[in-house]
Amino acid sequence: MAGGYGQGSGVPLRDRIRAGQPATLAPGVGAEAVCPGRHCWVSVPVDEGPPRPGLLLQWRRDLDVSGMWVGLVIYPAQLRPGEWAAVTEWLSADRLTATPPSDG
Repeated sequence: MAGGYGQGSGVPLRDRIRAGQPATLAPGVGAEAVCPGRHCWVSVPVDEGPPRPGLLLQWRRDLDVSGMWVGLVIYPAQLRPGEWAAVTEWLSADRLTATPPSDG
């Protein structure tokens, strides 16, 4: 999957940012306080709708599923027609991409 997070490039996941974009710091705070949030796309949202933009908050290895990387993501999902809510869930790396999906 092009642009996926789970493909590895030799850079630790915690340090990955989109190429060409500098890491931003909070005003008056040292480098250790770089915001961990990253933009991502959720390929299979919980409401089974089309891919959605989300905010990747954290990475971890899921020791229950053979060491697979999972990301904590928040994104919008439709509860009922016209009613939306923010969903926060751990998703496997293969369900997250850094770039928007192509229209085919």
